[in-house]
Amino acid sequence: MKVLSPSVVAVAGALALTTLVMLAVGVDPALAYPALVRGAVADGNLEYTIAAFVPTLGMALAFALPLRAGEFNLGGDGQLAAGGITAAAFALLVPLPPVLAVVVPLAAGTLAGGLVAALAAPLSTRLRIPAIVSTLLISAPAVSLASYLARFPLAEQGTGIAQTPRLPEHAHLPALTEAGYVTIGLPLIVLLTGLWLYADSRTVLGYEIRATGQNREFAWYGGVRVNRVAAYALAGGGGVAGLVGGLIVLGPPYRFVDGALTAPGYTFTAVAAVLLASARPVVVPVAVALLTFLQVGGQGMEREAGVPSQLTQIVQGLIIVIVAVLATVRARRGARA
Repeated sequence: MKVLSPSVVAVAGALALTTLVMLAVGVDPALAYPALVRGAVADGNLEYTIAAFVPTLGMALAFALPLRAGEFNLGGDGQLAAGGITAAAFALLVPLPPVLAVVVPLAAGTLAGGLVAALAAPLSTRLRIPAIVSTLLISAPAVSLASYLARFPLAEQGTGIAQTPRLPEHAHLPALTEAGYVTIGLPLIVLLTGLWLYADSRTVLGYEIRATGQNREFAWYGGVRVNRVAAYALAGGGGVAGLVGGLIVLGPPYRFVDGALTAPGYTFTAVAAVLLASARPVVVPVAVALLTFLQVGGQGMEREAGVPSQLTQIVQGLIIVIVAVLATVRARRGARA
């Protein structure tokens, strides 16, 4: 309970403040909150919530893994776009048999995202440019390059939309539901999360990552190659983001659409979830599920109760602010002690 208490306080505080905002603008919370729940799980919306949960959880891993090593990976959008356009290029240009037509593009997308993130590693470890800056700066040209490829070399001809042609049928991810929005990406990301939980607590590399994040100088004196570990963590996080990009592109609508990967805000929601969970591996999936529920349910709240869906973004922002305040208070108390 001690682990969850700051998160519980942050969520409860954000909801309380949001309720006050609703009352101030004349919205009945008794109508808004049930509409929020129905928008996330009722009337066939649960499938869309699960479909949004998969990339958000993947991007949470992409941020949490480097964060455990003390590196802030804010370049998720660039890594996501790089992985998505690379997966689309391999699926369109490389003739492959049915199974490999899915595996190879996903592997290529993972490698592309890892390489984009790895560019920030020497900037952080050798030039002392914080990863929070370098990953963010590298993200913009990566997104622009993916946009260029989707608009020109890989563009679908005869349409005014910046997108690639539809991927071949054998490159589509197998669907787990009738509508097709939930694919094998769900068990894949869940498996990847489980592997991260195991590696973080039961392997030498996981210990080295945690030691590097908690006290880099102490880890260095203990024999940990902190620069290499930090580089591995950044590249690993970027690889997960690239994989998520590939999963999105190989799922409905089975093409790379310019802006479609970054517009939903998976990266921002994932960062909020990891901060809410204090980067604790066991709590991260729960925080992701909560924020995904709010994000998808907000659209139903807008339809039924007339409350703008942007209100859920306000909730996410308030959660981050409250978490930051609680962390600052704890740090000051620790310093005084």
